[in-house]
Amino acid sequence: MKHFLLILILTGLALDAGAQFTLAGEIRPRAEFRNGFKAPPEKGVPPAFFIEQRSRVYFNYKNDSLQLKISFQDVRIWGSVSQIYKSDPNLQNVHEAWGQFNFNDKFGIRAGRMELAYDGDRFLGNLDWAAQARSHDALLFLWKNNKGVRLDIGVAYNQNWRFEPSWLNQNFYDHSLTNNYKTMQFARLEKKSESGNLALFFHNDGRQLAADSSMAYRQTFAIIANKKIGVLKLSSELYYQSGKNGRGQPVNALLASFYATLNTGLTPITLGGEYLSGTSSAAAADNRDNAFAPLYGTNHKFYGLMDYFYVGNPHGNIGLIDLNIKTNFKLGNSDAFLAQVHHFMSPVEIPDPANPGAAMTSSLGTEIDLVYNRRLHEFVTLKIGYSQMFASESMNEIKRVGDAAAFNNWAWLMVTFKPTLFDSSKKN
Repeated sequence: MKHFLLILILTGLALDAGAQFTLAGEIRPRAEFRNGFKAPPEKGVPPAFFIEQRSRVYFNYKNDSLQLKISFQDVRIWGSVSQIYKSDPNLQNVHEAWGQFNFNDKFGIRAGRMELAYDGDRFLGNLDWAAQARSHDALLFLWKNNKGVRLDIGVAYNQNWRFEPSWLNQNFYDHSLTNNYKTMQFARLEKKSESGNLALFFHNDGRQLAADSSMAYRQTFAIIANKKIGVLKLSSELYYQSGKNGRGQPVNALLASFYATLNTGLTPITLGGEYLSGTSSAAAADNRDNAFAPLYGTNHKFYGLMDYFYVGNPHGNIGLIDLNIKTNFKLGNSDAFLAQVHHFMSPVEIPDPANPGAAMTSSLGTEIDLVYNRRLHEFVTLKIGYSQMFASESMNEIKRVGDAAAFNNWAWLMVTFKPTLFDSSKKN
């Protein structure tokens, strides 16, 4: 209730100021049938079925030099609380709450809790598929010119929660409680043109080690480019990681991807592949980390929709090779059909436990993803998805759970109601 009262107060302030503002809502229930989602199912264990819902209220305020965005959300599983209750175990929080001041039309500064989403959400993404999504507490410096050049610089400093008046000493941040960095800095420089874009990216995150409270810093460097050549679009990304991970191990890792999209008369067809380096048995024994970590990206978008890899879901730090073909059919003005096939392989040898000294097949499996999208109304969309994983014995070995020979599938249905409740630019 206090969140909605705050929105009413902010709305009143916006009316008094005569600024542009919008008030919007979102209700997004999603039903899921899981029978091999994230890992092969175990024999004799029944599949899961549940309905999860995200509910949000968005407030956006803007005048010549100031911007504010506040979004409140509630995330729950249907039936997780009694019909009559006094306490609620579900997630209710402020997803975003930031302010931005623009000194002029080129330079601005933003501070607060915000989504960070760049380069298709590869390394920094808002994780919008997940009901709770992802946001950061950060400070952003924003610069752009009228020639398509943009520079974003971000910094953050995190601490575990403690009642503030008692905070008189100590400065240790236990990242195991939040799976988060203690400090973070990034810079991204981009040049846009009609024929393509080029971006340079640097990210540094620091995690405090429990053994001696020292800091372990990991650096990520990237170059991202795309180019249009007639009906063909080429895109490529190259990431390199160095420094130390949150366990203090030295990092030396790589991500490379290349895609070609051909716009045919019927539908675009995308062919491509990705390589994420992994840690071999020898490197692990030598206490080295060669596994690339796409730390804060929306990995659900890239490595198959069934989330077998990187989505809070370990697979032995072996890395990944993902060869895939994707397409997205437009079916009239309001319908679309997405189809993609991934073939997954391991870039490092997987030791065969049944034959010491031998390696298992590098093939991990093949996944088929199908998604139907229909716009029912200006503010209402329906999505239906089905995915099938044909896993290998090597998948069983890296997951250490389930039966690869089982029928691994996942189906879901999601309805999104997202109306604009008020828009000051249309009040007349």
